Amino acid sequence: MARILIVEDDSDISDLLIDHLAKQGHQLIAIGDGESGLAKALTEQFDLVMLDVMLPKLDGFSLAKKLRATKPQIPIMFITARDDEIDRVLGIEIGGDDYVVKPFSVREVIARVNGLLRRLGPPTTGGGPTAAPLHFGELTIDGTRRQVLITNSPVIVTAKEFDLLYFLASHPGRPFTRQQLLEHVWDYNFEGYERTVTSHVNRLRARIERDPEDPKFVLTVRGVGYRFVEARELSK
Repeated sequence: MARILIVEDDSDISDLLIDHLAKQGHQLIAIGDGESGLAKALTEQFDLVMLDVMLPKLDGFSLAKKLRATKPQIPIMFITARDDEIDRVLGIEIGGDDYVVKPFSVREVIARVNGLLRRLGPPTTGGGPTAAPLHFGELTIDGTRRQVLITNSPVIVTAKEFDLLYFLASHPGRPFTRQQLLEHVWDYNFEGYERTVTSHVNRLRARIERDPEDPKFVLTVRGVGYRFVEARELSK
């Protein structure tokens, strides 16, 4: 069971989501405006926040930015009628883990919610990959706890940043194009989203690299994309 916050000003849509997601065993709380939704998300513990974009008092994009600044690890799913490519890209660049366009299929939303929760695991109990932690010098990536450590000190990353880091580190030395990373990490195959990968890599480097301008873990492969360093390279 997950605790889910729905921030949606259309009561028919929030009631529809509550009715169907409650049948999956989840606990739902609905808020009708952005300011109240942000206050609720910041003061209580949730496993997922589902956001409309066009909200009264505070729009969904602004809400997500403020929430990400304080609780970077909480998963965010946008559910909105704004289906322009620029809005989709913005939503993902802000840190959204998924973007669903209205009108939507209830079955699709349920599948996406359950898939997202299953992949991420409830924050209080862990989840995700169960293999042994990955070690690269002072960097440790624990897939079971979804935790990143530098010299044994925790580093706070967003859920999607962790997914990206874990995927790259699980294939050390192998270069991936931005399109490949979109497909594997975001499950998107639209070319317009490729700059989202660059944005996430830059933020990830700022968190784990001693010198983000001269990274030693997440490396750029000119003309291709990115790769994760091999352990033998760190020992040189």
